[in-house]
This record gives sequence, structure tokens and C-alpha cells, in this order.
Amino acid sequence: MITAKEEERYDRQILIDEIGVKGQERLKQSRVLVSGAGGLGSPISLYLAAAGVGSLRIVDQDEVSLSNLNRQILYGNQDIGIKKAEAAEQRLRNLNPDIHVEAVAGRITEETVLDLADSCDIILDAMDNFSARYLLNDVALKKNIPFIYGGVCGLEGALTTIIPGKTACLRCIFPTSPPGAAAPVLGATPGAIGCLQAMEAIKYILGMGKLLANRLLVFDGFSMAFTEIRLNRNPRCSDCASI
Repeated sequence: MITAKEEERYDRQILIDEIGVKGQERLKQSRVLVSGAGGLGSPISLYLAAAGVGSLRIVDQDEVSLSNLNRQILYGNQDIGIKKAEAAEQRLRNLNPDIHVEAVAGRITEETVLDLADSCDIILDAMDNFSARYLLNDVALKKNIPFIYGGVCGLEGALTTIIPGKTACLRCIFPTSPPGAAAPVLGATPGAIGCLQAMEAIKYILGMGKLLANRLLVFDGFSMAFTEIRLNRNPRCSDCASI
């Protein structure tokens, strides 16, 4: 049950017919894995915390650096040199002390990914490399956990929601890893994509609206245009064909 203080905190979204008090209680009971606390992870975690998602597990191995601050809005100058997971935990708890934030200052590897995803209702991809993304895709398929992909470059970005056994998985969409060089990025681009990923997660938790299932939403900030690409499962996909 949500408290009177929580009902006041979430008053505006509780007014949405599809949410209401019961939906707010579902958000409070949910557990989300946010993989990465950088450009995408910042808006994702801020908006999930503000919305009242009850438990956030934030995973990032890096420390805050000055070059992060143009796009990673979880942090300020005072956080430079501090582990991102630890700084993110403090910021999110200050934003919403009524939720539980678990900070994991470590890497997503074959050895850690199963435990990191344990007991989570949904996985949000906020990574900057495909080796970790493929591991998250694998664990999502194994544990039957929805996985929301997001990626950015320059003023462009894309996202989709992967439902194991029902939609194309990440390997279907990207059979091989794109080049691994650091991508240029305008800070507002991950802000836009991360917000949409957070909205997709909230919609999934509440069972409302139409998810980006088998749809890749592509954003072009130069023209302020969205394009939708239809996706299909690869029947010979090495990751999901057997599901």
C-alpha cells in the first residue's frame, strides 16, 4: 500500500486513469535493473525514481569524470572521482527517499549477469558497448525478463522493447557488434532516448499502452523526426531461435 505522503508525491500521475492508486502500488512493488549509469542511465534512473519504482538496481563500474558532465545529468562537479554507482545512489535517494536503490560498482560479465538480473521485473539497457548488451540479451532470454534496448550517436538514437519468445531479440536486430569506437553525442540525445526507455518500462510494469514490441523507434534530432522500423524474429538466431 502507498502511504499518504506517497499519494501526495505521485498525485499528478495517479490522476491518469490507467494508473490510479493501484497502478502506483504496482510501481512500488516493482524491481528494475538499470545497466549503466551514464548518458542513458541518468534520465532512466531519475525518471523511474521520480515515478516511484520501488527498487532500482544501478550497475556501473566507472568513476565520474569531467567529460561525463555534458550528458550524465545524475552528477555534478562534486562527484568527480567518485564511483558512478555510489554517486547515483545518493542522488536518487535524495530525489525520492521512499524507494530502495541498490548500487553495484562492478562490471556486467558472464559471471555476474545472472545475479544482477535476479528478481528483476525488467532490464533497461544503458550501456555503451555491445559485449555487455549481448550478455543482457542472453540473461533476459534465459530468465524470461523483458529487455529495453537504447542506443545513441550524435543527435540520433533508437530504442525497442524486447519480449523473450515474442519479439526479435537484440541479436536478431544486430547479428554482429557495430564498431566499438567512442561515439560522439550531444548531451540532450541520451536525455531524449533515456526518457522514452523509462516510459516504456513504466508502461510494461503497469500493463498499459502499446509497447515498442517488434518496433525499432529511431530518432533524428537534426530534423526532429521519428521513424519506426518493423522488426521480425530471425528463425535462425543463435540467441533466441530455440525459445
